[in-house]
Amino acid sequence: MYKQNSIFACIWVALLFFSTVALSAQDLKAYQIFDKEGKIVTFQALFQQASENDVVLFGELHNNPIGHWLQLELTRALHAAKQKNLVLGMEMFEADNQLLIDEYFSGLIAERNFVAEARVWSNYHTDIKPLVEFARENGLKLMATNVPRRYAALVNREGFEGLENLSVEARSFIAPLPVAYDPDLPGYKAMLEMTGMPAHASENFPKAQAIKDATMAHFILAGFSPGNVFIHFHGAYHSNNYEGIVWYLHNEQPELQLVTISTVEQQQVETLDERSIGIADFIIAVPETMTKTY
Repeated sequence: MYKQNSIFACIWVALLFFSTVALSAQDLKAYQIFDKEGKIVTFQALFQQASENDVVLFGELHNNPIGHWLQLELTRALHAAKQKNLVLGMEMFEADNQLLIDEYFSGLIAERNFVAEARVWSNYHTDIKPLVEFARENGLKLMATNVPRRYAALVNREGFEGLENLSVEARSFIAPLPVAYDPDLPGYKAMLEMTGMPAHASENFPKAQAIKDATMAHFILAGFSPGNVFIHFHGAYHSNNYEGIVWYLHNEQPELQLVTISTVEQQQVETLDERSIGIADFIIAVPETMTKTY
């Protein structure tokens, strides 16, 4: 009898062990936040840094739901701390849509008219609208910061020189001319090298990216005032490695206090991949298998 009980006890211990292992395998993480050195940090640490800086540059993967959720949660936390001293800005709206945003926020036009005329992205309702509505419902300023795409296309065809032919009104939607440009920035050089186009055609490709970066920086500065926190949402490549928007902001206002956030996909999120160390002040790692919104 004793022997039989011992066998049952062993079986029970074995079952318990394998059940624990199975449950552990199912304990999947949706994300992990790291600092620029690759050390694990909390959302609270990210929020604390964001609340103590002038501008927060939140680089996203456009189709990643975890990044969009964290954008909303960080915005909520900053609003709780700063109240009206919080301004939002978005790459997802072009500068000539500012009037539409202001009219929608003030109740002059209906949401259906706003959505129909503002050239919203295809993932607006799933990824972007929650932030827009949070700003509207809480009386926060939302800045449309991106260059109108037709002017980025113009730069891609004719270089910065093409912008000189725009009207005074059209120029109000882009960064002031002449636009500063450093072709030796690694991000722009990489774009030039990967185009596969003839040299005469490809040299304007990174310039089209630069006019976006310069214009977003310009409207961030236009919307920022001391004592406020300006949080800006954009594709991570616009601020990774402290280039792009960061370069233009510091070119105009070197004393501006910035914190950058990037989002990356990895096979696992327990440790930060070496290639992502140092690309931003905070890096959000998300599993490669995470559901995409489009």
